[in-house]
Amino acid sequence: MRVFLTGATGFIGSRVLQHLQASGHQVIGLARSDAGAEALRCAGAEVQRGELGDLASLRGGAEAADAVIHTAFDHDFSRFAANCEQDAAVIGAIGEVLKGSTRPLLITSGVGMGEAEPGQPALETVFNPGHGNPRIASERAGNALLEAGVDVRVMRLPQVHDTVRQGLISYFIEISRQQGVAAYVGDGANRWSAAHVDDVARAYCLALERGQAGERYNAVAEEGISARRIAEVVAAGLQVPVRSIGQGEAAAVFGWFALFAGMDLPASSALTRQRLGWEPVAPLLLQDLQAMDYGLGR
Repeated sequence: MRVFLTGATGFIGSRVLQHLQASGHQVIGLARSDAGAEALRCAGAEVQRGELGDLASLRGGAEAADAVIHTAFDHDFSRFAANCEQDAAVIGAIGEVLKGSTRPLLITSGVGMGEAEPGQPALETVFNPGHGNPRIASERAGNALLEAGVDVRVMRLPQVHDTVRQGLISYFIEISRQQGVAAYVGDGANRWSAAHVDDVARAYCLALERGQAGERYNAVAEEGISARRIAEVVAAGLQVPVRSIGQGEAAAVFGWFALFAGMDLPASSALTRQRLGWEPVAPLLLQDLQAMDYGLGR
């Protein structure tokens, strides 16, 4: 297939590109800069110039493709709600091009959108359009297209990691470096699910090749790692102390990250594994955190 891939030069999208090509697909990658376009050409992909705010360029990429995988997202979390609304607009624009066809659109969301009840792992079968997390805007936009006959599928992501980046934990590491302490809220029992970026990339490819319209997939290798255990490993890597803080201290210590620091986000991928035949094989989160270069002594 000819696959239009947004975020093709990004952390996750660049790995998806590699796995798509290895499976024999031709990739049209979205690039917003000359450097990005050159990187895509060197990787053997076609280039669609544009960016998330340029809906015409996104429509152009979708028109030239047999399928679309949308991984791009503005990760300025200080503007999280606005960026989620922008993502909904992007999904709507791409979906308009696909109406009346059988071409699939695979969009991206977060595993927290599948939370059925507090303390229980998020599930693929749960869709709550009234969810309080702004990220639900992406899934609402996708669901509107699904009801209009578009083949929309959703990939829900946990903390996606390797030894260089770890999703929101990358921000936690930098905050801990600046503060001189790796902190967690309360007893630190709240959990974050995780998966290695290569396992996640394979999940996207399998969802394209084996997935079905309307299905949601959790690209989760580990159901939940406690915030306390993450903080302990980061503290060892940075050679700083680890400390429990109260909820009232979170804003002063974490800034904007306080919104996420105490979240309990476990997630199951049992149904995803069953539907796609997906099995994670790459290193686990704490292994990558222990193996990463914390830049000490530079």
